[in-house]
Amino acid sequence: MFAFGVMGNLIAIVVLCISKKEQKETTFYTLVVGMAITDLLGTCFTSPVVIATYIAQRWPGGELLCDFFSFSMLFFGSAGMSILCAMAVERYLAINHAYLYSQYIDRTTARLALMGIYLANIVLCIMPSFGFGKHVRHFPGTWCFLDWRATDPLAASYSFLYGGFMLVLIAVTVVCNFAVCRSLVGMSQKTRIVRAKVSAQVGSRRVFLPSVTCPSAAEIQMFWLLIFMTIVFLVCSIPLVVRIFVNQLYGPSNICAGVNPDYRSDLMAIRFASFNPILDPWVYILCRKNLLVKGCERPSSLTSQSTQCCWPNAETEAATASARSLPIRGEYEVN
Repeated sequence: MFAFGVMGNLIAIVVLCISKKEQKETTFYTLVVGMAITDLLGTCFTSPVVIATYIAQRWPGGELLCDFFSFSMLFFGSAGMSILCAMAVERYLAINHAYLYSQYIDRTTARLALMGIYLANIVLCIMPSFGFGKHVRHFPGTWCFLDWRATDPLAASYSFLYGGFMLVLIAVTVVCNFAVCRSLVGMSQKTRIVRAKVSAQVGSRRVFLPSVTCPSAAEIQMFWLLIFMTIVFLVCSIPLVVRIFVNQLYGPSNICAGVNPDYRSDLMAIRFASFNPILDPWVYILCRKNLLVKGCERPSSLTSQSTQCCWPNAETEAATASARSLPIRGEYEVN
C-alpha cells in the first residue's frame, strides 16, 4: 500500500506539472497541487515507520519517534482536510460570489492560503510536544497518536480541540459543496427555461430573454472532482473524528469502571485515516481522465457549451466569473 500511495501521488504530481501553462495559473490547480504534495509527504513520513514496526515485531524507536509519528498523523490529517475545505470554499466563491472571486481570488491567494494552512496546522499539531496534549503509543503498539483517553484536563482539552477543528472543517466543506451543487442545478434549470422561451417565441423576429448564467464544462469538472475527493475524505476521516470524541468522553470513566477499551475500533479508525492519502491521487487521476469526461457531456450539452472536459485556464476562469458577476439581457435573432 505504501508503494501504491507513493506511485499514485507521484503520477498525480507529474500529470499536474505537465499540464498547460494556462491551466497552471488557475486557483483550483494550485490547491490540487498542494493536496497532492501533502498526501505524498504524509505517506512518506508515516508508512515507513509502520512497515519497520511490523518487520521488527516491536516499536523501532523511543519516545522521540513516537512524538514524530503522532505529529505526522495529526498534521497531515488536518492539513489535508484543511486544503479540501479551501477547495470547497474556492468553488463556492467562484460560483456563488463571482464578482468577489474575480476581484480578489487568484493563484497568489491560493499560495498564501496553502502557507496559512500549513502554518496553522503546524501550530495546532505541535501543541502536545509542549505540554498541551500528549502523544502515546496505542494498541497493538505499532502506531502513536494523541492520548484520547486522557484524564489530565489539558490532554483531554486538546483531544476536543483537535476533534472539534476537524469537525468544523468537515461541516464547512459539506455546506460549501451543497451550496455549489444547488447553484449549478439552478443554472441548469434556468437554461432549460430560456430554451423553452426561445421555442415558444420562435415566430417572432426578435426575442428578448432574461439574463442567465450557464455553468461551464470546466466548472462541472472541478465540482465533480471536489465531490469525489470529499467523499473519500469523509469516509476515511469521520471514523477517526468519532473515535476521538467517543474515547475522550467515555474512555476515562470506562477504564475506571473496569471496562476494556475498544481497541479494535481504534485500530480500524486509524487504518481508514491512513488510506486517505493513498486513495486521493487515484481519485484525481481516474476522475480527470475518465469519469469527468462522461460527467461533463450532459451538463455541457444543456448549456450549449463545448463537451470537451478539460482544466480551465486563467482566462476562461476570469471570463466566466466576470460574465456571472455582470449579467446582461440577451437579444437573439430568430429566423
